[in-house]
Amino acid sequence: MNKKIRVLVVGVGNMGASHAKAYHGLADMEVVGLVARSATRRSPLAEELGGVAEYDDYDTALTQTKPDAVCIATYPDTHESFAVKAFNAGCHVFVEKPLAETVEKAQAVVDAAKAANKKLVVGYILRHHPSWIEFIKVAKTLGKPLVMRMNLNQQSSGNDWTWHKNLMNSLSPMVDCGVHYVDVMCQATGAKPTQVYAIGARLSEELAPGKYNYGQLQVRFDDGSVGWYEAGWGPMMSQEAFFVKDIVGPKGCVSIVKAKGDQELGDSSDIDSHTKTNCLQIHHAELDSDQNFTKEDEFINTADEPDHQGLCDREQAYFKKAILDDIDLSDHMRDAVSSLSIVLAADKSFREGKAIDL
Repeated sequence: MNKKIRVLVVGVGNMGASHAKAYHGLADMEVVGLVARSATRRSPLAEELGGVAEYDDYDTALTQTKPDAVCIATYPDTHESFAVKAFNAGCHVFVEKPLAETVEKAQAVVDAAKAANKKLVVGYILRHHPSWIEFIKVAKTLGKPLVMRMNLNQQSSGNDWTWHKNLMNSLSPMVDCGVHYVDVMCQATGAKPTQVYAIGARLSEELAPGKYNYGQLQVRFDDGSVGWYEAGWGPMMSQEAFFVKDIVGPKGCVSIVKAKGDQELGDSSDIDSHTKTNCLQIHHAELDSDQNFTKEDEFINTADEPDHQGLCDREQAYFKKAILDDIDLSDHMRDAVSSLSIVLAADKSFREGKAIDL
């Protein structure tokens, strides 16, 4: 491909705006349009990107801009229809996680990508984070089974709480954020998930009927490994222990912790804190003849890790590489559907009050 890859960005909230900026900074890529629900006046983002066209209708934008690729960063209930339309128009697609609202819709997106012979990259941003890559690498050295403990609770207010309530019209926090961390678990174990069980609670009368803003899932794997993930959104959520990332095996454990001298990992409503590692602590379980540890804990400082925008830059550089180098994304697409199936089964478990076999 000798010309630049022309990208239409659909949805210009936190993630969409960051992805648009990433495209703008990459050689061989350019943003040719922004789609927002209320594109009634020129936005600062459009000006920052060189005065690109703005639209309030996706179909119109797709027809008029004729892009080579579409970036979908809208609410999950539009992901399938927008992605399929993009593939039918001959475009490659980057879509934010989760891939869709249901496993069937997610598979329909994958099938459309294959039928069109176009690339589909799903926004699993932690797969491009050097510290999280190292976290998983260390976990694989700890033996089997693994015990994986993770959460991401967000105390939200103002615009953030409004955004969370809107997002929960599509999916619960356990599903929306859970796909990230279940994906991490699956990478760490390399094993097949066999069963999931979940609990949850509705902590606000502001939520639409049938919606809940706190959930915790427990998943079993066929190698004996187990993991839990917890997520809650809203003004009532505690800031205490909102960020737990810990993997334990027979040979020790690896944890994401605060570096010495730091008081905290960040604020739960700060999007940079959601991917921040700060410091990895590696603990070795080996004991000597006196039952004392043979090695001291290791600390890997990750203070120089990329921030949220830096991660989006890396993610979109991979999207570009996938297109230009014709990378086989079969495993990537399969994993996206698999992790979604686990968290959706967890949602079903909560609603039915029983464990779900996978």
